[in-house]
Amino acid sequence: MAARHRSRKRALQVLFEWDMRGEPVDCAIAHFYGTLYSEESETKPKPDKFMEELVRGTVGSVSEIDKKIEGKAQNWRLERMPVVDRNILRLAIYELGLNTLPAPVIIDEALELARQFSNDEAVSFINGILDAVHRQSLLAGQQ
Repeated sequence: MAARHRSRKRALQVLFEWDMRGEPVDCAIAHFYGTLYSEESETKPKPDKFMEELVRGTVGSVSEIDKKIEGKAQNWRLERMPVVDRNILRLAIYELGLNTLPAPVIIDEALELARQFSNDEAVSFINGILDAVHRQSLLAGQQ
């Protein structure tokens, strides 16, 4: 598994826990590392800097990101979305805003996470929302 894909997968897991428990992001990150220590090895895991950047950046921008999601998710309130889908969207929209990778790569990564952690309906839903957010950012950039 490519390192960045693994980091995105980990970031989604941390965001899911942060969202469900309502705890500070640093607690969710620390808890995640604790599970790696107990499940994957007997040695302390190395920090995943990319995962931490994604998680902290997403959480730090969550209000702005959620407004974008709500603006594109017709007839869907954010709190009614499945937690995993909501956090896949948050993660991808944060990464789209970084402009470090082409949008199709980020969207494809998000869809892969949806295939792994959600269902076929979620893949279509997430694709539609991310495509709309991306198109809106392109239009805003032309002005």
